[in-house]
Amino acid sequence: MDDDWLTTHRTLTRWLAVLVPVAVGALLGLLRAGMETSTAAMVLVLTVVASAATGDRVAGMVAALAAATSFDFFLTEPYHSLSIVHRDDLELAGALVVVGLAVTEIALWGRRQQQEAQRREGYLGGLAQLLDLPHGTSSSARAGQIAGAVTTVLGADRCEWVPGLPGSDDAVVEAGGVVTRAGRQVPVERTGLPTDAFTAVPVRRRGEVVGHFRVVTSTHVVRPTVEQRRVAALLADRMVEEAVTQTASQAGHTPESTKAAARHRGGDGGTRHATQENARTGVIDGPRATLEEPRCRNRSVG
Repeated sequence: MDDDWLTTHRTLTRWLAVLVPVAVGALLGLLRAGMETSTAAMVLVLTVVASAATGDRVAGMVAALAAATSFDFFLTEPYHSLSIVHRDDLELAGALVVVGLAVTEIALWGRRQQQEAQRREGYLGGLAQLLDLPHGTSSSARAGQIAGAVTTVLGADRCEWVPGLPGSDDAVVEAGGVVTRAGRQVPVERTGLPTDAFTAVPVRRRGEVVGHFRVVTSTHVVRPTVEQRRVAALLADRMVEEAVTQTASQAGHTPESTKAAARHRGGDGGTRHATQENARTGVIDGPRATLEEPRCRNRSVG
């Protein structure tokens, strides 16, 4: 069942957590003549597990109490009464409550671990997607990709790229994962990111803030871990890397073209230097020497 549906219909879920154990207990009461009470108790535990699997602690606790009450009312003597005569039945009813509560906590722990794994998979997928962006991706497209990844990592409502400095009342996520607001550190693990203000993930170039990713968490309280905040800061740095790449590409010559130009200038200089040296020493270039040689021979013969 989808988590969003369960969250929206939480009241219905809790009512079912009460009614289903009662209905199952009533059905088992009709079959109690050929069934051990311990077997009936195990069947009622299944209804508690089903309620705990919804991720609502209240539903799990209510289901445990409803299952114990149904066991007492339908399956123990005197029947259709909340009193318990036999000690074994009393111990079994108490064990049913304890086991139901324990199963609820275990189910909730498992759901938390699953959600944490999904969050990690989400922001790791976002990182991989950013690394695979083709060369020449526009700044707006890159900003949108990074903003989406930051939203996933922090569990926020939304995020957008804003040039310039963060607001004076904004909470700021530093590179180390520390969150500050108005010069004071925010205990994110306890209070979460602020819901009454923006959270900014600044982007710095050469020590100066050139912009920030403005994070909105107004509909619910989120408590991202230090690791998640560090990943958000690393994601934001991808914007400054793009800016440096664009600046380098717009600077003019590439290193290869610069070397080629230097070799070209070096070749011209070498030619001029050789010509000046030949003129000083009286050495004549090859073709001119060939033309002058016959004249010298004619004068010697005359």
